[in-house]
Amino acid sequence: MIADVNESNFIAEVVERSRELPVVVDFWAEWCGPCRQLGPALEAAVAKRDGRVALAKVDVDANQNLAASFEVRGIPAVKAFRDGQVVSEFTGAIPPAQIELFLDTLVPSPADELAAAGDEASLREALALDPGHSAAAAGLGRILLGRGDTGEALELLEPLRGDFLAEGLAARARLVDTDGLEPDPRLAQAFDAWDAGDFESALEALQELIGEADDAERRDLIRQAMVGIFAELGADDVLAREHRRRLAAALN
Repeated sequence: MIADVNESNFIAEVVERSRELPVVVDFWAEWCGPCRQLGPALEAAVAKRDGRVALAKVDVDANQNLAASFEVRGIPAVKAFRDGQVVSEFTGAIPPAQIELFLDTLVPSPADELAAAGDEASLREALALDPGHSAAAAGLGRILLGRGDTGEALELLEPLRGDFLAEGLAARARLVDTDGLEPDPRLAQAFDAWDAGDFESALEALQELIGEADDAERRDLIRQAMVGIFAELGADDVLAREHRRRLAAALN
């Protein structure tokens, strides 16, 4: 999927098309020796990806306004578009191995695609391909917790140190185990709300529970579960910011 693109069709062929699949734009010129070196290698690497990424070539001499719009100061300049925006770029002729790595960041790996499917069989297959795939581990961990397989969930999630979502789900598993035969119904309600995407109700319930908890270990497990929800919401989410502030106040 390789096309010559100019100022008249750039929006359609690059910006809009990048909402369907990644589009790599190669800004080049006929007189540029490094461009002639990079071009064939880039084209070959894109062709290997069987239509999962497109390549657009822009002659900067014939499309000077485009080059200026994207601040092309040296060529070859390669810019990758996804969802209408530049998400990655490099300048200069780089070796084929580095081109492959550049494209790997744009095109989902087989494990990424399996993890995105979300069903248990696909998640297990993703982890077989990539045992450290955090999204697949979190997805499978949530399924296991939902049906009460806390032991397997912990075995899966505990190795993923530093992944806040995985750590939050592992803390959730330990909280369920700690409650034993007399689980706090509010804890179950909080986790049900989390699974349903009702993050506000989940966080409100956990705030209440952490305010009442006397045991330091239980408080820390609730804190980790809340941090897992913050990670799922994203650092800039308004709800996450509010509850981080309230959590910090409750812990002081």
